Amino acid sequence: MPLSPASSSALDAHQAELAERDYLWTLNFGPQHPATHTTLRIVLKLDGERVVDAIPDIGYLHSGFEKIGEHLNYNQYVTVTDRMNYISPLANNVAWHHAVETLMGIELTPRCKYIRTIIAELARISDHLLSNGAVGLDVGAFTFFLYGFYQREVLYDIFEALCGARFTNSYTRTGGLMYDMTPLVIEKIRKFLREFPRTLDDMERLLNRNRIFVDRTKGVGVLTREEAISRSCTGPVARASGVTRDLRKDAPYLAYGDLDFEVPCSNVGDCYARYLVRMAEIRESLKIVAQALENLPSGPVNVGGDERIALPDKKQVYQTIEGTITHFELVMLNRGFTVPNEEVYAAIEAPNGELGFYLSGDGSDVAYRARCRPPSFIHFAIFPHLIRGHTLSDIVAVLGSLNIIAAELDR
Repeated sequence: MPLSPASSSALDAHQAELAERDYLWTLNFGPQHPATHTTLRIVLKLDGERVVDAIPDIGYLHSGFEKIGEHLNYNQYVTVTDRMNYISPLANNVAWHHAVETLMGIELTPRCKYIRTIIAELARISDHLLSNGAVGLDVGAFTFFLYGFYQREVLYDIFEALCGARFTNSYTRTGGLMYDMTPLVIEKIRKFLREFPRTLDDMERLLNRNRIFVDRTKGVGVLTREEAISRSCTGPVARASGVTRDLRKDAPYLAYGDLDFEVPCSNVGDCYARYLVRMAEIRESLKIVAQALENLPSGPVNVGGDERIALPDKKQVYQTIEGTITHFELVMLNRGFTVPNEEVYAAIEAPNGELGFYLSGDGSDVAYRARCRPPSFIHFAIFPHLIRGHTLSDIVAVLGSLNIIAAELDR
């Protein structure tokens, strides 16, 4: 979007003012700096240790995932979504196929809706554990980070039992899932629900009143409610600033309409508030998973019917000619369902905020146009606004509180 004349002149004046300050230091923060957590880069202008300006750079991790979405079919592309926000890939899987099924007008089975809800919330817990753990690590709370990382390993064990993969899961399929949940997976999740709250209590006791952590995060990187709205912030970043928006409540999808949970919010808007909101969301996610698991419907996880959309059950493949032919055409010939010549935007409440996909169908099994709205791309753009006037040491606290995942910055 082009700048208005007023905005353009203000930007020119700001750049001219910076140019006059020949005593300013230029410092590259990243792309290999360990406190960036990933390969992103920020060009800083410093007056001593005071940040005068910051220019985010989205480079260094390009994969062209939107263009790839125009060359892979709707099931193949799920493997690419794993590589976007690689901290919570299951949520990306759910978001992609939610958009595909909205385009095709597919109604999922009740069991599939509940299982997708469970895995999306487990992914949220995993994401928040790393996000808050990394912020703690950046400001010196190493023990807190280890507590969070151990619990992520427990979750990885659950994901491995669920689909065979710990990290890049690729679990969803158009109209359903790769596999149904087994009794082993359900028992692992129940064990996690029993044991994790005690660890969560310990983590909060470690950090909530830690003098160093509080001093490093309170009053730092304040984002007001008005600014959060005008800059398109979503998720914990927006809710920590008083924006009470959550797609699970405001536009219910999957099984969220059947479940009882709260949306944690704050009106402070600083790094500490963003940490507290994420910790509170972990507890709400535990409530959601417990409710969904104990009320898990029976039945198939994939849609049926005459249309060849989901892969048939293995029993059908091995014992019926129709199942064998359907499996062969969908897998070997890449010949199966087609989508209407329409366009759609559909989004879910991912751990970092609104993760949406715009899809334009052309009648084939490959999108004519695929566009992604990743929350990290939006939130990285507000970093200069939050950091100006703070010191160099505040950068890691502000950047960590935004939880920027570089693979989502891809353009």
